Amino acid sequence: MNGSGEMLLRVVGLQTWYPIKQGIMRRTTGWVQAATDVSFEIAPGETLALVGESGCGKSTVGRSILRLESPQKGEVLFEGRDLLSLDGPAMRAARQWVQIIFQDPNASLDPRMRIRDQIAEGMRSFGIGANEADRTDRVVSMLERVQLDAAAMDRYPHEFSGGQRQRICIARALAVEPRLIVCDESVSALDVSIQAQVLNLLRELQEELGLSYLFITHDLSVVKYLAQEVAVMYLGEIVERGPTERIFASPAHPYTQGLLAAIPSIDPARRGGTPPVLGDVPSPSDPPPGCHFHTRCPSVMGRCRRDSPPLLEVEGGYSRCFLPEAAERVER
Repeated sequence: MNGSGEMLLRVVGLQTWYPIKQGIMRRTTGWVQAATDVSFEIAPGETLALVGESGCGKSTVGRSILRLESPQKGEVLFEGRDLLSLDGPAMRAARQWVQIIFQDPNASLDPRMRIRDQIAEGMRSFGIGANEADRTDRVVSMLERVQLDAAAMDRYPHEFSGGQRQRICIARALAVEPRLIVCDESVSALDVSIQAQVLNLLRELQEELGLSYLFITHDLSVVKYLAQEVAVMYLGEIVERGPTERIFASPAHPYTQGLLAAIPSIDPARRGGTPPVLGDVPSPSDPPPGCHFHTRCPSVMGRCRRDSPPLLEVEGGYSRCFLPEAAERVER
């Protein structure tokens, strides 16, 4: 696929809703608004972290990019080519360039297949490798890249720890030479020490191979190390986006502030400040009117309950909130 422009991936106005079907006739009685008007870009060799609580729609965005879900609207431009407009064979070919690593390696790996066959499967599909001997050599190379011994290829998934299985999933994704990898909560099921090892591995692979990542997570504490940019998602919408350093130092949206406040810290300056986000995420099948976050926002105003907030520019990005606008008016 030929590149065009500076961005590897550009998502524009993505909307993915799920029908709610009820009754014997399975008629559609409503919609789950999983992703609504989602837009972002990822540059070559960089990482965008898409963060938010469970149920906010971030995994739906990742799956929609690969057409594992079917969006209703929007564009997913990979090197200038809209993945949503491709027919079946063309989309299957495009998946060589965009791979995904899921949260649960147990569910991702076939317990009946040896590791060598699971890693080589994608290579066979995309015609990578001159023959089986060549593909076996590449399997060995992939395992070594994720810091596993070559002897691992003749074993089965149940013979490995959770962290090792996730490394195998990474090796399988790398084997088809992708440009972008969607990491969907790919370290959240691992112990903290194993998380750090896998994050180190992902960063090393990015530097070595020039990979780009869409790193989907509910845990902001793992973002700072890996991502250049953060997009914060709430109830189907991106409510704040910007450079990672700015997001952590000066978050503009109350939801981002609450998520950061929930990260454990021994820094006295961070203790006793903004409280963590309280309450539960409303149902995406019946989102609140106005600002979707107003039912949990500590700074809610009357207009928040009625009107959808605008996208206001904040250093290096934007915030979907009335508060920066109100502060600007006070200063004037």
